Amino acid sequence: MTTAAVNLTRRRGDYGIDAPYVPLWMAAAAVAALIISFACSVLSIPALAVPALNIGLALVLSAADYLYATRIGKFAVWRELLLSLDLRGDERVLDTGCGRGAVLLMAAKLLPRGRAIGVDLWKTSDQSGNALEVTKRNAELEGVADRVELQTGDMRALPFEDESFDVVLSGLAIHNLPEAAGRAKAIDEAVRVVRRGGRVVIVDVGATREYEARLRERGMIDHERRSLGPRMWFGGPWVSASVVKARKPV
Repeated sequence: MTTAAVNLTRRRGDYGIDAPYVPLWMAAAAVAALIISFACSVLSIPALAVPALNIGLALVLSAADYLYATRIGKFAVWRELLLSLDLRGDERVLDTGCGRGAVLLMAAKLLPRGRAIGVDLWKTSDQSGNALEVTKRNAELEGVADRVELQTGDMRALPFEDESFDVVLSGLAIHNLPEAAGRAKAIDEAVRVVRRGGRVVIVDVGATREYEARLRERGMIDHERRSLGPRMWFGGPWVSASVVKARKPV
């Protein structure tokens, strides 16, 4: 295993939980279902007790699966994706919707002579404890603060010049934009700021076909879209993340 790969495996920061209200809702619903099952068992109502028990156990498993994906699985997946980019180490990399820096700081470890720039609106509904100061602290803990820049900004209107980044990344962020037009604008902005020959890599749930189509419309080439498998199941296979990749033609 290379030194870079080892560095990406080690994490010293705290990166919270994506959309923390989701596993909280799952846990609350699981407790309610198990209480109903117990009460129906005591009252000898098996027609309700058994289904409630099954629902409760399914929700427990879904919550556990969600927490695995957000705390472990996504890091393993992004490690592979970042290493596959074969970065030289002097690139400028942008992470849109960087949150507490899970992806941004992994990328920064591969950029000893480059810069990793993160942009976010710092919403705690999108990630628990999400705040600019928290991400700065994580950068310090990971030993990459000297090569990381953080800005408050909207991925639909990035505060950067055209073609100013070698790679644009986004992890579980664009789907937080509720309108299709807003998501399309986020894709457009990623295409605008990436250099010719540069790459866009998006990991997300729900709208990845939409992203791929938009990248095609904007003239990007070498498209790829694929499921990331069980490590990125946020509660089960019905909420599975996919990666979308594309390159800007030279």
